[in-house]
Amino acid sequence: MTAKTLRISARVFLHFGKRNANRVVHYGRPALERNPPVRHYYETAKPAQDSSVSVRTVDLRSDTVTKPGTAMRQAMAIAEVGDDVFGEDPTVNELQRRAADIFGMEAALFVPSGTMSNLIAVMVHCRERGDEIIVGDLSHLHMYEQGGSAQLAGVHSTMVTNLPDGTFDLGQLEAKIRHGYPDAHFPRSRLVCVENTHNIQGGRVLPLSFLQELRSVAERYNLAVHMDGARVMNAAVALGVSPSVILRHCDTVSVCLSKGLGAPVGTMLGGPQDFIQRALRARKALGGGLRQSGILAAAGLVALTGMVDRLEEDHRHAKIFAQALLDCDPPLYHVDMASVETNIVRFYLRDPLLTPGEFCERLATVAEGEARALGRGTRVLMFPHVGGSVRAVWHLGVTEEDTQSAILKLRFVAQQRAKERHAAAEA
Repeated sequence: MTAKTLRISARVFLHFGKRNANRVVHYGRPALERNPPVRHYYETAKPAQDSSVSVRTVDLRSDTVTKPGTAMRQAMAIAEVGDDVFGEDPTVNELQRRAADIFGMEAALFVPSGTMSNLIAVMVHCRERGDEIIVGDLSHLHMYEQGGSAQLAGVHSTMVTNLPDGTFDLGQLEAKIRHGYPDAHFPRSRLVCVENTHNIQGGRVLPLSFLQELRSVAERYNLAVHMDGARVMNAAVALGVSPSVILRHCDTVSVCLSKGLGAPVGTMLGGPQDFIQRALRARKALGGGLRQSGILAAAGLVALTGMVDRLEEDHRHAKIFAQALLDCDPPLYHVDMASVETNIVRFYLRDPLLTPGEFCERLATVAEGEARALGRGTRVLMFPHVGGSVRAVWHLGVTEEDTQSAILKLRFVAQQRAKERHAAAEA
């Protein structure tokens, strides 16, 4: 990450803050619900300046940075394969059978990515150009998938307002449903999309009661419900239920294998048999036919059958970290503990002069005197996030020891910042 990039990032955050100055403000930040998100997925943090210092790197940027372990690599190495476009890859077929059973759905399809999986779902549910989907205004499908529904599927989107827990008001949903079709002026409402867990809102778990009420509204108006369940396994673990209990309220679901479950590639799209048959055609049209993809499906089988229970560790480590932020002395951090339900922690800085970009640069750099103070240098990688917040995500590659190292680093940064402010006040 270059200094120039960080200066640009800081200006972007300041610009958003000025644009939203009339919004509710906490600790000098605009309310997160309406503030445009800024993500820095492809920036690289600075390495330690002194190569002689022992350095630990704790990567909390995303649960997408996980790497397959020994058992998963072995399964990939010995996987039996065939041409999946012909339906002849036995490992892919087994993964699809197992996924459908876990989801409580008739069938499932292995897809290269979550973005493609969500797009396929939209294409199959909305078969006429000009059909309409209703999505949350802070949903991943709306914010981070390049408008593929419109760009590639010819499907119009309308938004409902995501609430802090990731849900939305069902009265507002009803008001958004088009009732004028086939009047030539109106698109036809066909699909409602939800996200569980909700990424921008900090890994929040959608309540089962909300999903049940949503399904009731959708059935009343003959709408389908699709869940972007990239992290629905985290939701199931947090609720202490099987995924099928959550997914009984949805027609279709997209479940990512390459986040907390640790597979290198892949997403499972689940739904009724006829839906999956049409999805197979859409996948081919989008270039998602991968031939001998059993090598990847083998990793997915390990992910689905052996990696779900360990998600509880990520949730526990995230809560330990969040509580440590609240207990930090001097107090530099603010976090709503009620919002820390799974593996994502979003927190804010109490110092209005320290931008999220500058803060993340400090975390990613081993400072002078740090090794003496902490016994080693630590680089903690995080991203500036929505509304002037910082996001940290726990995953397979972050141990309890890593979490404690990250806590020590954030305490060190808080102490250094307090010294700087004290020196500035005396100058």
